[in-house]
Amino acid sequence: MTDLTDSSRRTFLRFSAAALGAAALSGCASDAQSRTAATPSAAIPETPVADGKEALQRLVDGNQRFAGNHAAHLDEGEERRIAVSKGQHPFATILGCVDSRVPAELVFDRGLGDLVVVRSAGGVLDKSVIGSLEFGVAELETPLLMVLGHQRCGALDATIKALDGRMADAAGNIDFLVEALEPAVRQVTGKPGDRLANAVHANVDQVLQELRKSPVLGPAEKAGKVLLVGAYYELDTGKVLLN
Repeated sequence: MTDLTDSSRRTFLRFSAAALGAAALSGCASDAQSRTAATPSAAIPETPVADGKEALQRLVDGNQRFAGNHAAHLDEGEERRIAVSKGQHPFATILGCVDSRVPAELVFDRGLGDLVVVRSAGGVLDKSVIGSLEFGVAELETPLLMVLGHQRCGALDATIKALDGRMADAAGNIDFLVEALEPAVRQVTGKPGDRLANAVHANVDQVLQELRKSPVLGPAEKAGKVLLVGAYYELDTGKVLLN
């Protein structure tokens, strides 16, 4: 091996450091390019929906992306955040459960300002919930109102156990939830199929019936200003099935 003098050693080390630095910078640039290529392009601005059917289709399309693991993560960036800070124009109102596994914006692959989301355990109605839904339809003019139940709903499961005597009396205001969900459970008791799933579907239908009694929502539906639909979210598949 050729011996290096002190001077040549210093020259060699300088060139080696420079080469390593250039390689590192090149690697960083390559990584940055890869990340940029993997990042979805900015969402193309969507045109306003024409009616409830078009709004529903937009939700269906978004859920298909979510369930297929192809979520586009629409309108979540800084530009959108700044834009909706000036005003909002959501295209759908959704009543869902408080279950942490069913966040409507993720399930339907929607972004900031797209949805009015109201959540209560089991979709139970009270004046505050109904008023919030009325606000979404009447004030924010969403042409679609969806009641979204879901697989293995804990609130309805607790109601079944309470009615079967398999659960102690609920503390606080939880008994209000049990009382509100009891009619749906009793409606399906003794019927074939999965009792809990049947109760969820029955509860969605009953909630829709109650919402149609609203002096705001009922006339709006009859006038064709809003479409009311029920749906069921499968935790196992990520799919939303229309009732």
